[in-house]
Amino acid sequence: MDAVPDLDARGMNCPLPLLKLKQRLNQMEVGDRIHVKTTDPGSVRDFAAFAQQVGHIIHEQDHRNGEYLFLIEKLA
Repeated sequence: MDAVPDLDARGMNCPLPLLKLKQRLNQMEVGDRIHVKTTDPGSVRDFAAFAQQVGHIIHEQDHRNGEYLFLIEKLA
């Protein structure tokens, strides 16, 4: 099994974390997953809305030590 790639968007403010995620997802295949780290609280709302609109799945979401952590699967 291949390692899940990381996207480090810490220190970026809205809308950059979402834009970076979209860029990476465009390079990925359906079924691939990516770990995303951000420090922008708006990412929780932005990623959820984006995933719902496009059809991706957020498998994990956590908030630790000022960081927001996501595991997202590309489905569309």
